[in-house]
Amino acid sequence: MNKLIDKLIIFVFCLALYLTTVDNVLLIAPVLVAVIFGAASSYVKEGPVTASLFGGYLLICFFEPVYLLFVPLIGYDILISRYKWLWTLALLPAATGFTGLSGTAVVLIPVFMLVAYFLKRRTISLDSLRHDYKALRDTTRETALQLEKKNKMLMEKQDYELKLATLSERNRIARDIHDNVGHMLSRSILQTGALLAISQETQTREGLVQIKETLSEAMDSIRSSIHDLHDESLDLQVELQTLIKNFEFCPVIFDYDVESALDKEVKYCFIAVVKEAFSNIIRHSNATEVALVVREHPGLIQLVVKDNGTIRVNSDSTGIGLKNISDRVAALNGNVHITADRGFRIFISLPKNDE
Repeated sequence: MNKLIDKLIIFVFCLALYLTTVDNVLLIAPVLVAVIFGAASSYVKEGPVTASLFGGYLLICFFEPVYLLFVPLIGYDILISRYKWLWTLALLPAATGFTGLSGTAVVLIPVFMLVAYFLKRRTISLDSLRHDYKALRDTTRETALQLEKKNKMLMEKQDYELKLATLSERNRIARDIHDNVGHMLSRSILQTGALLAISQETQTREGLVQIKETLSEAMDSIRSSIHDLHDESLDLQVELQTLIKNFEFCPVIFDYDVESALDKEVKYCFIAVVKEAFSNIIRHSNATEVALVVREHPGLIQLVVKDNGTIRVNSDSTGIGLKNISDRVAALNGNVHITADRGFRIFISLPKNDE
């Protein structure tokens, strides 16, 4: 756009000089030729073609000196370039043509050339600044995106570590309750039972029976709380990663994409299925790679275990392990599909419980 504005300014200057110089203002051929050559120079990239257009225009100036009035417009595109020396060729037609021009034109043509030079230098500076600005803007935007991505990864890692710490603390609390309070209550129940066995007084026995019932209720409540804590602290991704770490038969590609909280029944089902699948791969497959995928969909949770083995094994679910897998999935109203024609593959989908 700046280049077009510069040429328009120079053209206006040259046109004004042309209109005040020529006798017949209706002679528009020089104006049209100058516009054509100027437009062509703007259309092509600055280089040999631009230099050729300038040279061709100078050739016309040898025969019609009036065309010299538009030399600043045509020469604008070769200023400050590797072909800038071509400007010296303008002296050849000028030496023979200036005698046919007025004194004002002889003075203003070099002035317009100088104006064109400064306009071209200004445009190059603006283009350079604009290019630097865009490069800086793109770099800044890319840096911001990278920082945002790293920040998101750090937040996800922090959330994951916090979740692991919470689950670990729940496991520790459940273990401490089981090892300490649970054992103390069990001992109290046994001691109360021993006192009941040796006590003869009816009132004392009734009191001991109530104490034993209370202790039994407390024991059941603690046992239920421990189970709940353990179930809540069970992280499916961590458990599967542990199974993969202990699976040394071949490499495992793990893809886990689940955001929502899963029911404990689903977690235990998937863990049992993966254990059985890994066991079958070790016993029956010659695979060199295993893929384990757990993915969440809008209405279901999907589990896929597959390998690249070439040994064809029976997959009609008649084995105890495969039958257990089918029974577990059926108990959760899910679907299971087991194949072994192109490697061992278990495909399971369980419905999500939207509460």
